[in-house]
Amino acid sequence: MAKVKTTFFCQNCGTQYAKWQGQCNACKEWNTIVEEVVQKPEKSDWKTPTSSVKRASKPLRINEIDSSKEARLDTLDAEFNRVLGGGIVPGSLTLLGGEPGIGKSTLLLQISLKLPYKTLYVSGEESQKQIKMRAERINPENQSCYILTETKTQNIFKQIEALEPDIVIIDSIQTLHSDYIESSSGSISQIKECTTELIKFAKETNTPVILIGHITKDGNIAGPKILEHMVDTVLQFEGDRNHVFRILRAQKNRFGSTHELGIYEMQGSGLREVSNPSEILISKKDDELSGNAIAATLEGMRPLMIEVQALVSTAVYGTPQRSATGFNAKRLNMLLAVLEKRAGFRLGAKDVFLNITGGISVDDPAIDLAVVAAILSSNEDEALQANFCFAAEVGLSGEIRPVQRVEQRILEAEKLGFSTIFVSKYNKISLKNTAIKIQLISKIEDLVDLIIT
Repeated sequence: MAKVKTTFFCQNCGTQYAKWQGQCNACKEWNTIVEEVVQKPEKSDWKTPTSSVKRASKPLRINEIDSSKEARLDTLDAEFNRVLGGGIVPGSLTLLGGEPGIGKSTLLLQISLKLPYKTLYVSGEESQKQIKMRAERINPENQSCYILTETKTQNIFKQIEALEPDIVIIDSIQTLHSDYIESSSGSISQIKECTTELIKFAKETNTPVILIGHITKDGNIAGPKILEHMVDTVLQFEGDRNHVFRILRAQKNRFGSTHELGIYEMQGSGLREVSNPSEILISKKDDELSGNAIAATLEGMRPLMIEVQALVSTAVYGTPQRSATGFNAKRLNMLLAVLEKRAGFRLGAKDVFLNITGGISVDDPAIDLAVVAAILSSNEDEALQANFCFAAEVGLSGEIRPVQRVEQRILEAEKLGFSTIFVSKYNKISLKNTAIKIQLISKIEDLVDLIIT
């Protein structure tokens, strides 16, 4: 028997210590250091299915390395492909995190049932009957998806060696345990060891692996922070369980942009891809209401038309309230100061509330002009025309500043039926013969004259 070795890990950040202490030196948290048994067996009772694979280890000149584009696996899910950067890269490791009950397992099961490849869905949380019940609701006719309920990595690799799947999905990494480590499932050492084994398998066999990860009460992925460094892609599945819409975004992506956004609608038969996000971000209303403005923004390469709602009212208490949902509160204060200083609106004694509809957060500076327009509309209690939209940044001196890829925003607004878009006159626009009117403005005073009658 090998000698049992114990060490101490911080359960918050994963830092390792030789002995117990009250406070972690790395994250400064108290009473998070726990002793774990770490024993590496001298021999394993399972054979790694990749042991016969030989990889080139000699150094190459950079100009000798094959730079041909890696073929990606199409998931037949346009939103998932967009967030990944075009599809699943062979040999990659993807980590998907999100709140409990948000739909992580449903999303990956739905994708695995769509895939035309041989897929192994490994679940350590649900039985095969439970997964079968959900699969019948999503896609009962798929024949290429295999379900395995197992938590021991050695047994999982044996089944992988026998089945030879094209894609492996693990639900979830916190439920796995390895014989190499004698601590409980979900501990720091078990997560690191299981992830290391899966990375070795993925890279040597060129088989993509998708992991589901739990998150903490703070919204971070549970386990050591090194877990996010080890994988190739980290995806976050967001949304309020009381609403039907879900947002998929990339926090880390070695093979594409981290600015892309995927939107789904939760239905009884699974998650529906929302190809036109404006249908959920712009509310349908019969009457024109004050305080509403439409902004042309971008998420990655995707143009979005979102609705900005503002409410300006007389302050009931001594200190006026400033509240923003989905928008930076400090930037809201800055825009209010610009309106008061440059346009002469006395908003210092009024409450101002701002909301971005659809439950998304926006940090694109091009939304500034729509925020200002919504505030002016609510302050004057005059509704803006429903076919107006805005795409420009507002500077501290009241100037209307240009934004990037303005032509893409204009074309999206034209496609959705808007008649006028307000942009900075300093933008270089080469579009001709457009059905939409492009209103060029240079100062915030010009906007006041055009939208306030």
